[in-house]
This record gives sequence, C-alpha cells and structure tokens, in this order.
Amino acid sequence: MQWIEAIILGLVQGLTEFLPVSSSAHLRIVGEFLPGAADPGSAFTAITQLGTETAVLVYFWRDIVRILRAWFAALTGRLPHRDPDVRMGWLIIVGTIPIVVLGLLFEDLIDTTFRTLWLVATMLIIFGVLLAVADATGRQAKPLAELSIRDGILFGFAQALALIPGVSRSGGTITAGLLMGYTREAAARYSFLLAVPAVFGSGLYKLLGSVGEQSGPYTMGQTMVATVVGFAVAYVIIGWFLRYVSSHSYTLFVNYRIVVGLLVYALLGLGIINA
Repeated sequence: MQWIEAIILGLVQGLTEFLPVSSSAHLRIVGEFLPGAADPGSAFTAITQLGTETAVLVYFWRDIVRILRAWFAALTGRLPHRDPDVRMGWLIIVGTIPIVVLGLLFEDLIDTTFRTLWLVATMLIIFGVLLAVADATGRQAKPLAELSIRDGILFGFAQALALIPGVSRSGGTITAGLLMGYTREAAARYSFLLAVPAVFGSGLYKLLGSVGEQSGPYTMGQTMVATVVGFAVAYVIIGWFLRYVSSHSYTLFVNYRIVVGLLVYALLGLGIINA
C-alpha cells in the first residue's frame, strides 16, 4: 500500500510544483487522507522535488546551457559581464542566496512547526489574496531582459517565503514579479530558473541526510518512485502553465487556493484531519 501512496504523492508533486498553489502544502494535505494518514515529511518533499526540478532542466535545457556557457566565459574574460546571459547567471546566483541562508537558519522550524495544517491553510489563503492583488494591479510591462540586481534579490526573498508550506515557490516569486511590473510569462519563467539551484541544493542535502534511512513514513525506494513520477508529470505541466499564463490571468489559481484553504480549516475544525 505504501508504494501506491508514494505514486499518488508523486503525482501530486508533479501536478502542483510549478503551479502557484504550493506543492508542499498539497503533499501535507493529501498525506492526511492516505491510509497511513501521515505527514510525508520535509525530507520526502525535498527529495521528490529533485524529480520535478529535473523536468525544468530538460524543458529549459538550451536556456540553462546557454546561460552557464556565457557565465563561465565571462569569468575567463571571453564575454563582457553586461551580456544578457551572463547577467542572468549572476541574477540567479544572487536570487538564490536568501533561501539558502534562511533555509539553514530555520531548518528545524521548517521540518516541524511550519508544517502544521493551520498554518498551511492560512498561507494558502493569504498568498492567494496577494497573488490576486498583484495580478490585478501589476503593470505587467517589463520583460525578463529588464531584470535588475535589486529585483533579483526581491525575487529571492519571495522564493524564500516558500520555506513555509502553503506559500508556494512559484506563487511567491510570481506575485513579487507582478508587483514589480513584470509580465506574467516573464515572472513565471524566472521563477522556474531561480528554483533550479535552490531545489537541487535542498533535495541533495536531504537525500544525503536520508541515505540508509526512511524519508518520513516512506522508504528510499518508495521516495525514488515518487520522484520519477513527479518528473514525468511536471514536464507536461511546465509547458501547459507557460502557455496558459501568456493569455490568462491567475484567477483560477487564486480561487483554488482560497477554496482549499477554507476547506482545510473546516476539516480541522470538524476533527476530520489532524493539524
């Protein structure tokens, strides 16, 4: 039965990782309804994100390789640092610093206190409302080429908020991007690229710490199966999401977040699930 649970959680991870609805919140909530009725744990979440982030590497392979080549070329003086791809490389590094520092400082809270469903439901609603405000008021005029160091740092702090389940890595960064005037597609694209070093770093850190141990209620084999499933589903979702936001607002995701948050409140209040 645990193998089936792992596959279900892998599907959930793949479906929600890149949508602004918080994959960690969904893993936490869905875990309560599986036969084991247990929190999959932050280690399981971080490791399965390696699968979904690999989907980003595959989908944006040409972009990532081009940025890396340009960045290393600039280090050796073969390209000027003002080159757009070189700048993007530095901006991704700068934007990653906040989540690395805060993730290490608050690791114990992230693994325990932050995973209470009362907090998860609250974050789903609050950041759903913030996303709605950003989508309605943002100028949505700036392309990714206009990304500055200041904006890269602000994107980074927005990403760091996703250390709290319910915020959403993509939701937080996209909200920040819209408030800073970037287009929906530009904010989403940078959100995906910015997540690569942070998610791989977190996932590998948790993977090394889990060698020979279970990732929460699941064995390493079950976690790996969930990771592979998450990769396959996420690859499809990335393409769909980028096409969707190029011509639609985020209203669908805002409404969904608020409904799920209120539903979790109700289930907790009735004692159907445990916080």
